[in-house]
Amino acid sequence: MSDDDKTPAREVIADYAQTHFRYFRTADGTVYAQKNGHPVARPIRSQGTSGSHRQELMVGLFNDGHGVFNGTALKEALDLIEALAMSQDVQSVHIRVAPGFDGATWLDLGRNDGKSVRIHPTGWDIITPDPREVCWRRTQLTGELPLPVKDTDGKGIDLLLRLCNFATAETECLAIAWLIGCLEPSVPVPAPFLTGPQGAGKSTGGRMLVRIIEGMSGDLRRAPKDEENLIAAVAAGWVTALDNLSHLAPDLSDLMCCIVTGAETIKRALYTDGDVVRARYRRPLLLTGIDVGVIRPDLAERLLPLRLERPHTRRTEAELWAEFEEALPVILGSLLNLTVQVRAATADIPTDLRMADFAHLCAQLDAATGLGALGAYRAALDDLNDDVIEGDLLAQTVLKHAAGLEAGAEQRMTSTEWLHCLTVLYSGEECRPLPKGWPTTGKVLSDRLKRLQPTLAARGVLIDWGRTRTARYIEMSRPPAPASPHEQAPAF
Repeated sequence: MSDDDKTPAREVIADYAQTHFRYFRTADGTVYAQKNGHPVARPIRSQGTSGSHRQELMVGLFNDGHGVFNGTALKEALDLIEALAMSQDVQSVHIRVAPGFDGATWLDLGRNDGKSVRIHPTGWDIITPDPREVCWRRTQLTGELPLPVKDTDGKGIDLLLRLCNFATAETECLAIAWLIGCLEPSVPVPAPFLTGPQGAGKSTGGRMLVRIIEGMSGDLRRAPKDEENLIAAVAAGWVTALDNLSHLAPDLSDLMCCIVTGAETIKRALYTDGDVVRARYRRPLLLTGIDVGVIRPDLAERLLPLRLERPHTRRTEAELWAEFEEALPVILGSLLNLTVQVRAATADIPTDLRMADFAHLCAQLDAATGLGALGAYRAALDDLNDDVIEGDLLAQTVLKHAAGLEAGAEQRMTSTEWLHCLTVLYSGEECRPLPKGWPTTGKVLSDRLKRLQPTLAARGVLIDWGRTRTARYIEMSRPPAPASPHEQAPAF
């Protein structure tokens, strides 16, 4: 055969690729390749160590007898395929959990055969999803989960609670509610903060909770020193667990708020002048530590404190993890059964809590099981408000000033006047020095009060901002306590 009759290598590769793979693009323009009939998708430009499309294309060509092709031919073929895929329909890719058709959700088991769990209104099944319904994205952080056991009769939940050292029944039901929330892709869940004395098994308990969702390869990590590395780690997995925190810097606190409720980062694409890369993330977050010091009010509303106690009997690591790994299929099966029951339960949506979706999930859990998850969640948030106030001298001073106001009274002053009033109240007659971080201007005071507004409102002190013709003002008030039923006027 003459050279003119030979099919160019790039055409052989392109024809093979379009026959054996499906190509599509995501909303951010990234092109993915999906082997026919398989739910796992890989970006065609990926060079990752977890397996790239270039590698699987080369292996497929070699195994099917087409030979070995040089890098230039592969690049030219992939350039053409990428250009053609840009005209295809947009489809999302997901890590670990994903929404499905007809109200179902999916859990990726991380298996090579693509088998996943479909959670639907009447139960759950282990099947391979239709690639047009669910496209999984795998990374090095995607561990393999065992096949869950169907008929567990709730034994898995009891096994989990026996292995963990949760201090109270309220803590146990909050941990269960969080695990159920991790299986729902559209519900933001607060970040569990495992606390307790030294030796209470906080790291071990955190690993267990993580490994129920991420498999036995899931683990805790140290908090990265910069925002970019933390976002990269968050985007590459589902549950992000940070271990042994002792201090929450303001930047890390703000970033944790974004991780819990969702945000987006944009940075310049490599080797370009005008193109950008978008990274959207909203992930379950888990923290462990004895004490992190002062907690900022906005983060406190997104935390879920889980207190542990020191175990009476110590066990070896090998024994403990061998038992957990053996029980994991039963634990996962029980969690899936309970998830179906909770989603089928009806309950009113609490409208007074910041994380309303999680509060509704707690109410559904109570309706399905009779547990007191919602009450435990409210009590946990109340304790966190106390922690915020105990760590903020300005909040303590505002409450001290508000204690002198009559119920129903309002007091208006400019921010500068409020700063002078609160500073004099804190300094007292002995003129003690102001603490580090005390507001230095009226603007700084106003900003601090905006952060403290929800915390103060939970203690019956309302802060509001307004304006007259001549100046802006800050208003502080104490609403009257609601009348008890026997004090209300009888209805005729």
